[in-house]
Amino acid sequence: MAQGYMGDYKQLGTYLLDEGLIKNDQLNQALKRQEESGGHLGDILVDMWLIPEEVKLRFLGKQMNIPSISPKDMLQIDLEVARLIPAEAARQYTAIPIAEKDEVLTVVMADPFDVIARDNLGKILGRKINPVIGSKKSIEEQIDLVHKKEGTMGMLGEVLGDLSDIQFELKKDEKEEIAVDVMQLREQAKETPLVRLVNYIIANAVSKRASDVHIEPLEDKVEVRYRIDGAMYSVLTPPKYLHMTIVSRIKVLAEMDLAERRLPQDGHFIVRVDQREMDIRISTLPTLFGEKVVMRILDKTSFLLGLKQLGFEEEDLTMFRKIIFRNHGLILLTGPTGSGKSTTLYSSLNEIKSSDKNIVTIEDPVECHIKGIHQVQANPKIGFNFITGFRAILRQDPDIIMVGEIRDTETADIAIRSSLTGHLVLSTLHTNDAVGTIIRLVNMGIEPFLVSSALALSVAQRLVRRICSYCKEIYSPPREMLRALNMDDKNPGNTVFYRGKGCERCGYTGYYGRVALFEMVEMKQALRNLVLDNASPEVLKNKAIEMGMITLSMNGVIKILKGITTIEEVIRACFEGD
Repeated sequence: MAQGYMGDYKQLGTYLLDEGLIKNDQLNQALKRQEESGGHLGDILVDMWLIPEEVKLRFLGKQMNIPSISPKDMLQIDLEVARLIPAEAARQYTAIPIAEKDEVLTVVMADPFDVIARDNLGKILGRKINPVIGSKKSIEEQIDLVHKKEGTMGMLGEVLGDLSDIQFELKKDEKEEIAVDVMQLREQAKETPLVRLVNYIIANAVSKRASDVHIEPLEDKVEVRYRIDGAMYSVLTPPKYLHMTIVSRIKVLAEMDLAERRLPQDGHFIVRVDQREMDIRISTLPTLFGEKVVMRILDKTSFLLGLKQLGFEEEDLTMFRKIIFRNHGLILLTGPTGSGKSTTLYSSLNEIKSSDKNIVTIEDPVECHIKGIHQVQANPKIGFNFITGFRAILRQDPDIIMVGEIRDTETADIAIRSSLTGHLVLSTLHTNDAVGTIIRLVNMGIEPFLVSSALALSVAQRLVRRICSYCKEIYSPPREMLRALNMDDKNPGNTVFYRGKGCERCGYTGYYGRVALFEMVEMKQALRNLVLDNASPEVLKNKAIEMGMITLSMNGVIKILKGITTIEEVIRACFEGD
């Protein structure tokens, strides 16, 4: 790397201060982190969200008279030109061509000051190189998009060609039901092209950040759909004759019964993709046109986010941390399936764990292993459910107990009484909002005085999609949408709204990743008195708001105004189905 490159990074802090882009204390924090962990100051400032990547690139390019390119502009590259550099060389030099004119190739490089790399690329391409500086992450993503897309689609065509002659011999048994030769299924499930096809479906799902893979038999084809950031997308439609082979391969991996196609089955297996261990949970369901398979992809690292990364506002985060560090009380998280409750629970346990606490969980299933915590897998098939597990845990001298879900009165009663006898208990419950937790417990038969004494905090949450930072743009939303969130007349005319235009990085959805909306009710004395008086849900909610509760929709508005999510997402998460 050229010496000037290092020197310019040292000047970056002074430049940003002079331009008023950062404050002195922010620069000092970044410099302190640089002393502790090393690295370039510009990269650290970007990682700390103090400056955008474009500012760093623009500064370096200006200092060295080399143009810079933003991550958004990189999406407009010519794919044919981009493929001029072989994949291995592109990754070795973190470089990708974007345009060609008069036999001069414009190449985006993470380090355009590396003269040796420029010379080598010139020899590979047989052209003169015009270097442009770009984000390393953006270049790597573009290399993956350009070369992986080409490779995987070619591979898929080859796989389908190799499997085109696979047929199953269907025969009638004595009961006139269609039977299948299980040995034939097992052998064909081991065929190399089929293995590659299933591997492709799983690896592609992981690369696209899918949480679930749906393999759905239709009348004349099979549809493979991924759930990405909560939304379903069709990605593949293999021919109908491949349905049994795909399902059989998955069943073999999960050690499920190949012969049983009339009853639902569950199983799981573990795979490693890009050095990450994934737990794949399998569920089959017999439908009119064959077995439907859903594979839930559990990336164990995704559960251990810091609490701040989840989406808490500063004031709510302070309250949440204060309560989870108590030595007793009941903390309940509520929301529909897939709203991120498990992630919040795991992140909480990971924050409060310590060598002087005995933390035990009972879960079904255990989705993420946390070092230093004793986790128990429930097994209802042998009678080991949440109730029996909870009672056994209480005999293990616990300080903190986490129960996967409160599903019945008996579990609720044990949780309530445990929290009143010196234990901190965390669990989940299915209600629509935070105040609804109180009403739900009472309706389950728990006495109001026990609810008011034991419940420390109720947290409702929903997940909304984040606006893709690569294609983020300003727009003017329809007035009816503003009215739906009571934003029409309350916001000044200079309020800026954002949305994602749609790009290759986000799959042209305009969204990339998700963030949680939270609604939190701390059980204070004023609320306790209302619970004891059997107050209605409306009275309880109004009192909670009066005491400072930020509702889900209010939290959504905050994130809209911060440019994190869109009005459409908040309306969908907070009001659809009401």
